[in-house]
Amino acid sequence: MKIHEYQAKQVLSRFGVPVPRGFPVETAADAERAARELGTPVVAVKAQIHAGGRGKGGGVKIAKSPAEAGAIARSMLGMMLVTPQTGPGGQKVRRLLVEEGTDIRKETYVGVVLDRSLGLPVAMACAEGGMSIEELARERPEAILREPVDPDRGLLPFRARRLAAGLGLEGESLRKGQKFLSALCRAWLATDASLAEINPLVVTGSGDVIALDAKINFDDNALFRHPDIAEMRDPDEENAAELRAAKFDLSYVALDGNIGCMVNGAGLAMSTMDIIKHHGGEPANFLDVGGGATLEKVTEGFRIILEDPKVKAILVNIFGGIMRCDVIAEGVVAAARELGLRVPLVVRLEGTNVEKGRAILKGSGLDLIAASDMTDAASKVVAAARGR
Repeated sequence: MKIHEYQAKQVLSRFGVPVPRGFPVETAADAERAARELGTPVVAVKAQIHAGGRGKGGGVKIAKSPAEAGAIARSMLGMMLVTPQTGPGGQKVRRLLVEEGTDIRKETYVGVVLDRSLGLPVAMACAEGGMSIEELARERPEAILREPVDPDRGLLPFRARRLAAGLGLEGESLRKGQKFLSALCRAWLATDASLAEINPLVVTGSGDVIALDAKINFDDNALFRHPDIAEMRDPDEENAAELRAAKFDLSYVALDGNIGCMVNGAGLAMSTMDIIKHHGGEPANFLDVGGGATLEKVTEGFRIILEDPKVKAILVNIFGGIMRCDVIAEGVVAAARELGLRVPLVVRLEGTNVEKGRAILKGSGLDLIAASDMTDAASKVVAAARGR
């Protein structure tokens, strides 16, 4: 789960991570009022969307007076902000963060993420922070320093000191940077985060080290332990179909292709998408109905696929172990009858109750394309999507 910058800073501040003063607002009048209350010579007006690169798209601007902050907010609210992470359609700006101006003397980058090769969280730091960190990671990965984080004890002091020194911090700023990194890792561990990123981490003219920007993502599977964080979810920033799927405990991710996929098991779902691409097609979604899916879940999953206007063909690829093929077949038939099967449907069933499943599909009266294996299924669904 993603949250907004202002929410991330609220979370981080609870763990002692220094952040600028600021106020989330949803109207121009509130933006002007916030700038007046902050009382600094300049304020930053920042669009709050779940995407990076906002500055490049015009989503971060500086105001030198409360009136100017209000005017900027008026032009920014409601705009479709396009960044490298939103796609060409952009994302609608519904709220802003008005934040005190900062005397920036140095910009750096720090972050915490799970390193799957180590099986541990890793704290990262780079002396060259700012908006170009993604390009830097591709072109000069050696510039990004890494230190493992102990899951029980956090970032050990000598590791925090080594990273802070690697950022080029000295004197009192070095001590504050070490403290900052330790607090950031505590926050990551305590909240079951999957990513915590500060870009930029800045050193001010007075030597303070603060998070000028903040991004935190959380592990959905651990949200039951953090009801306060779960309440921060912003449905306006998420795909509506993915939200619907989550209510039925379906693993669904919308993609840009035109071949709908219904599969049981994440590994088989990934393999199905790979073989579709191998045959020249593009998946429209990742959909794992799980090993113990009910008729209701299968029906809802099929309904979500059919309601995607991009879908030109559907592939149902089921290997029945725990999941029974007849349950999948009943869900497919129920949803297709309710919504109308407007695109070709390719079905490959194997495993538990496969003959019952095939009988249900055969007796449904639906116009189906049977497949004998994954290769056969992929070639047939790609051809069907192309109208062949």
